[in-house]
Amino acid sequence: MPKQVDYESRRRRIAEAVCLLADEHGPEGVTMRDVATRAEVSLGAVQRCFRNKEEMLLFAVDHVGERITERVRARLASSPAQSAASALGHAVTEIALLRRQHRAEARVWLAFVAQAAVSEPLAAQLRISYEALHDLLCRLVTEAGDDAAALDPQGEARALLALADGLTSHVLVGHLTAEEAEDALHAHLVRLWERLDAGGPGKVD
Repeated sequence: MPKQVDYESRRRRIAEAVCLLADEHGPEGVTMRDVATRAEVSLGAVQRCFRNKEEMLLFAVDHVGERITERVRARLASSPAQSAASALGHAVTEIALLRRQHRAEARVWLAFVAQAAVSEPLAAQLRISYEALHDLLCRLVTEAGDDAAALDPQGEARALLALADGLTSHVLVGHLTAEEAEDALHAHLVRLWERLDAGGPGKVD
């Protein structure tokens, strides 16, 4: 009986190898042969999952975006009784990738962002990931606000997402420490809670 291949699992395994290599060499330095070696599969197995390098990189970008989004959702689901303001703070903290264990993921994400400046297909895939995160933050801002008439959920979500991305960059290049970036994020959230009259909690962990 022919061996059944779980192609979705294999594609995720290949995506992880792409991320490891992109962290080491940048997306432009990733080759399908090196990915096969790192994923411990044959080059043919990689080619059966992805027609070319571009398709492989697009899947890897989507993989990282989904991983971040799912981690945010898991963080929210783990504390269903938390206030909407706390939920918003936790979500933005996860998106900012400031924790040491997420540093490699942050480097990979920003490497993809840099490459997207000269690759429209990659930019299009990143826009999909950013849109999902924006929609999530927009919903949380709406839930956190007591005065619906005073809300601009779209604008607040855009500002939060841009701030999170910027802080990620500043920590990676050493302009800010992770602790300083967390303080800056918290200060912005406090001002946001004051505008929303949401009665925000103390500093987000």
